[in-house]
Amino acid sequence: MGKGKKFLRKVENFVAKAFPQTTPSSSSSPPAPPPPRPPAPSPPPPPPTSPPKPMFPFVFPLVESTVLPDPSPFFSPSLLSAPLPTNSFFQNFALNNGDQVEYIHPYLVKPFPSSLSVSFPSRFATSAFLYQVFIADLTISAAVSGDDAALGSSPEAPRHVISSYSDLGVTLDFAASKLRFVLVRGSPYLTCLVNRGTEVAISTIHAILSLSSNGSRTKHTVKLNNNQTWIVYTSSPISFSHSLSSITSETFSGVIRIACLPDGGSFSEEVLDRFSPSYALSGDALLTRPFCLEYKWEKGGSGDLLMLAHPLHVRLLSREDCGVTVLEDFKYRSIDGDLVGVVGDSWVLRSDPISVTWHSIRGIKEESYDDIIHALRSDVESLNPAAITTASSYFYGKLIARAARLVLIAEEVFYPEVIPAIRKYLKSTIEPWLDGTFGANGFLYDAKWGGIITKLGSTNPGEDFGFGLYNDHHYHLGYFLYGIAVLAKIDPAWGRKYRPQAYSLMADFMNLGRRTNSNYPRLRCFDLYKLHSWAGGLTEFADGRNQESTSEAVNAYYSAALMGMAYGDTHLVAVGSTLAAMEIQAAQTWWHVREGDNLYEEDFTRENRVVGVLWANKRDSGLWFAGAERRDCRLGIQVLPLLPITEVLFSDIQFVKQLVDWTYPALNREGIEGWKGFVYALEGILDHGSVLEKVRSLSGFDDGNSLSNLLWWIHSRGDEEETGCHDGGKYCWFGHYCH
Repeated sequence: MGKGKKFLRKVENFVAKAFPQTTPSSSSSPPAPPPPRPPAPSPPPPPPTSPPKPMFPFVFPLVESTVLPDPSPFFSPSLLSAPLPTNSFFQNFALNNGDQVEYIHPYLVKPFPSSLSVSFPSRFATSAFLYQVFIADLTISAAVSGDDAALGSSPEAPRHVISSYSDLGVTLDFAASKLRFVLVRGSPYLTCLVNRGTEVAISTIHAILSLSSNGSRTKHTVKLNNNQTWIVYTSSPISFSHSLSSITSETFSGVIRIACLPDGGSFSEEVLDRFSPSYALSGDALLTRPFCLEYKWEKGGSGDLLMLAHPLHVRLLSREDCGVTVLEDFKYRSIDGDLVGVVGDSWVLRSDPISVTWHSIRGIKEESYDDIIHALRSDVESLNPAAITTASSYFYGKLIARAARLVLIAEEVFYPEVIPAIRKYLKSTIEPWLDGTFGANGFLYDAKWGGIITKLGSTNPGEDFGFGLYNDHHYHLGYFLYGIAVLAKIDPAWGRKYRPQAYSLMADFMNLGRRTNSNYPRLRCFDLYKLHSWAGGLTEFADGRNQESTSEAVNAYYSAALMGMAYGDTHLVAVGSTLAAMEIQAAQTWWHVREGDNLYEEDFTRENRVVGVLWANKRDSGLWFAGAERRDCRLGIQVLPLLPITEVLFSDIQFVKQLVDWTYPALNREGIEGWKGFVYALEGILDHGSVLEKVRSLSGFDDGNSLSNLLWWIHSRGDEEETGCHDGGKYCWFGHYCH
C-alpha cells in the first residue's frame, strides 16, 4: 500500500561472498547469517571507562498494541511461538473470518467453515482496471447430513487452521471434515489429503453435464456447463455418484488431486495424467548465492513434479543449473501472464546482477560541479531539525534520507565543507528514533506477530499509513536505513554505537531465518514466488495483498545493501542487492506497461503506461491517494526516491520516452511542483540538456527530494554513446559485477 509523494564520479563495485548454505524446512530454521564484519581499518580500542558495546539482537521496547488482530484463531498452537507472516500470499486466511479469496496460482481459493472452494478464474477488464473473477467452480467438503450439515454451514462452525506454511505454500486443516488442503503456489493441482475414512463431496454452482471414470477408478472427469472440464485424481480406486450439481464418494482415505483442464486439448490432459501421482507438500526458496534463488519442494507421491512458472520465472530460469523441462505448450492463463509447465523437483532462478553504488553510475563532469555546489549550499543551510513538524515515521524517514543524499552528492562533487553540518542534522534526527527519546512517536516491538510498530500506530490503525498493522514497513524503514547507512559511512564510531538498532530495523523486513527464537518473520514483505514485495499488512482485502510504489520497495533493499557496505557486511550487501535486482525486474514486468505489450488486455494497455496499485488479483490505474487522471503522481510514485539505483529501474530508454510522453498532458495544473521534478528526472534520461532549465524553474520539491538531487541526477546522465549502452539494455557495468 502506498500513500504520498516521494522521490560520483567513482563507481564502487562491492563483490559479495556467497550466502551460507541452509537446509530447507517449513518448521525449523536455517542457521542465522554470519555476524557483520567491522569496518576497516579498525578504530583504536575504547578507553576503560567506555560503556560496554551494545549486544545483538537489539529489541525496541515492548508494547501491547490495541489495534492488531489476534492470530491464535487461525494458526496452529505450534506456530504461535514464532514470529508470524504479516504480508503473505495467504494473509486473508488468517484475518477476520479467514474466508476471503486468495490467489494461489493458477486458482482462486476461498475457505468456508468446513469446506474449500476453488475457481479457475475468468478476467474482467476495462481501461481503468482488470481483475480475476471468483466463481465457486468446485467446492470440496466432507459429505454430511442432518445436524452435521447444519453445524458445518453455521458461523459458529470450527474454521480452518493453518497447520504449516513455507515460502511457497500453506496447509489448511479442516478438523470438522477431516480434510487437509495443501496449497502450493504454481501447482496445477489442488491437493486434498483425506483422513480416517471420509465420504468426500464435490459440489459446483454450475450444472454437471457428465462424470466419467477410467477403468481403475483413479481418474474421474467432470464436465460442467460453463465449458470447463475438471479432472479428479485419487490415490486409490474410488466410486463417485453424482447429481446435477454435486458428486459424492464412498468412504475414502488418501490423496485427492483436482485440476482444471487448460486449453490445449488432449496434450494438456496427457500432461496432467502423467504427473498427477507427484505432489508438493511445501516449498522453500533459498538465497544460496548472490543473484540466485533456488526453489526446493518437499514432495509426496511418486514420479516427477509438475509446477507452473510465471513469465518472470521463465525469463530467470537457469536450465544449466537444474535439470528441469519446460513444457511451453502447457499453459494456464493468469493475470500475471501465462503460467507455463515446468517439470523438476527444484529450480534455479538467476537474476541480472546489479551494482549497488553510493554515487552515480556514470559520473559527473567537473564543469557541472559549480551548478550542483551552489544548490548544495542552499539546501544544507536550510537543514533545521527544529523546523520539522511531522511525527510520521514515513515523512520523517523521507526527510532523513533527503539529507543523507546531500552527503553523497557533496562527496561526488568534492565539496566536503558541507558534510559536518549534514552529519549534525542526521544525528539529531535519527538518534531520537533509535534511543526512544522522540516524544511524538517512536519504534516499539510487538510480540504478538513479531515486529516493529510505531507508538502512534500501536493505538490508531490509521496513523503512519498503517505501519502499526504492518503496512508499508519496507517503505518507512528503507528511508531510515538509507540515512543510517550514510551516517555510518561518514562516522564509523556512530555506526558502531547504533549498529544493533540499525540491524533490528533491517531485520524487521529482511530477516532470512525461520527460527522460533527470532524476533521477526522471514522476509516480511518480499514474495519469493512473485519476486517482488507486498506493502499491504494485516488488513483483509478482497483482492489479496497489494503494492503501489515499486521504487520505494527497491530503495528498501538498496538501502540495506548500502548499510552492509558501511558496516563491511558482505552478506547483507549480497542479500540486499539480490532482492533489489528481483524487485526491479518484477516492476519492469508487471508495473511498467509498454505500448503494444500483450500481458494485459488491449484497452488497459492502451490507456496506461504504469499500473497504479498492483494487487494479487487485480490491476488498478488509480492510486491510494490520487485518481487515475493524476499521471504525474502515477509516474512519480514509481520513481521516488531519486537515487543511483533509479537508473537501473528505468534502464529501458524506449519505455522511459513512452512514460514521459504519456505523463506530460497531466502537468498543466497548479500545485504539482514536487511531482514535476520526477517527470523532469525521467525526461533528463532522454535529453539532459534541455531539462536543466525546467528543473531550475521549479518553485518546490517533494519532501524527499531537493534541487541538489535533481541537478545531480541531470548532470550525471552523461551520453549514451559514451557509456556503450544502447536500446535500454543492460548497462555495461553489469559485466564487471561477477561472483
